[in-house]
Amino acid sequence: MASEAPASIPHTGSLARRMMLIATGWILVLLLGGGIALDQTLTGLITRNFDSQLSYLLNGMIASAEVGSDGEVFFNRALGDQRLLEPNSGLYWQIRGAGHDDFPSRSLWDRTLEVHPDHLDKDAHSYDSNQFPTETLRVIERSVTLPGSPTVWWFTVAERKSDLDEQTSRVRRILYRSFAVLGLGLLVMAALQTWYGLGPLRGVRRAIQRMRTTGANRVTEPLPIEVQPLVQELNLLLAHTERQAEEARTHAGNLAHALKTPLTVVMNAATAHAPDLPETVIREAAVMRRQVDHHLARARAVGRRAVGQARANVSESVEAVLRAVTRLYENTRFDLDGNRGALVAIEKQDLDEILGNLIENAAKYGGGSVFVTIDAVLRSGLCEVWVEDDGAGIPEEERTRIFDRGARLDTGKPGTGLGLAIVRDVAEIYGGNVELGESEDLGGLLVKLKLPRVII
Repeated sequence: MASEAPASIPHTGSLARRMMLIATGWILVLLLGGGIALDQTLTGLITRNFDSQLSYLLNGMIASAEVGSDGEVFFNRALGDQRLLEPNSGLYWQIRGAGHDDFPSRSLWDRTLEVHPDHLDKDAHSYDSNQFPTETLRVIERSVTLPGSPTVWWFTVAERKSDLDEQTSRVRRILYRSFAVLGLGLLVMAALQTWYGLGPLRGVRRAIQRMRTTGANRVTEPLPIEVQPLVQELNLLLAHTERQAEEARTHAGNLAHALKTPLTVVMNAATAHAPDLPETVIREAAVMRRQVDHHLARARAVGRRAVGQARANVSESVEAVLRAVTRLYENTRFDLDGNRGALVAIEKQDLDEILGNLIENAAKYGGGSVFVTIDAVLRSGLCEVWVEDDGAGIPEEERTRIFDRGARLDTGKPGTGLGLAIVRDVAEIYGGNVELGESEDLGGLLVKLKLPRVII
């Protein structure tokens, strides 16, 4: 029969996709911002360089200009750029004064540069102009009063802007191509970084797959320190699962062994048609019930321990047990003292069962006084609960045997002999233990229950 396919596990998306989306977003934002800033910077530098050349020519015109005897302006030396002598060459100058004819460059031919004399430009002023239909101009102008003339002369220099636009376009093409290559390279690097960075997770997956196929029980491959906590928790989980499986096998084996003898006795009695068969069945059934109860208690404790981090207040559990036991033993005096806020790492139901067994045993076998002390001995990692009575106690040589299943020292009183065995087993499941001693104050039995403390 073909094995069923594993159920689909819900997920929240791909880590690689998330990392690539974040990297792509940041790359686009940074490249866009950097590209805009660099474009403005470079175009500004090109424009300023273009304007500085026009300003150089304008300053040369002002330095060479004089006013003749007829009141007209002229140059005392020729300007050096050959384009100023070629018609429609793209480089022009013009001098204009109110009441005087325009003094233009030969390159203007039959055209005139527009001037707005409604304001004065004591400093050079640059701007773009569309005054010529066939070409856009970059214009720089300045108003100057020449020595020996009251007239305000407007010195204007203009150059075809297509040269500036061509330089700007060339720089932008280089910029766009460079940023495209840079962006593509960054995306490739981000993809490689994502693939390489997530490599350890793929290694963990392969290790788990090997565990499933080869029977290995731990992830032992060396991994980066960021992944090691995950691997450690995985190994701890595997160890915990192994312990649970081993405990389950042990419990099953112990229960089978414990039931084997009573079943054999019943089978032999039934086969031999023994006259005391009913009594034998009842007696052996009681033994089997005690064994089943004991192992069920252990199984419940193991199952509840596996659920998660348990915690219980010792004082609340003791008070709940005392309220129940007081009704059964009305002539017994119960006292409670110690730390009322102590918390232990155990399920409340299991703590109630442990304390119920101890306190009920103390009331049953004591002389009328039971004293419970919480945190009788202060320890950092363990909470120690003392249960004392004023009974006959247990001899020191019997204190180890009394923990065996079914062991009882006083057979005159009802009981199964499993109380202390259950207490010990459940306490050990949670990492605690139980010790027996002699009460110095009451003279009877002293039970020291030690359970792991919860630190808040």
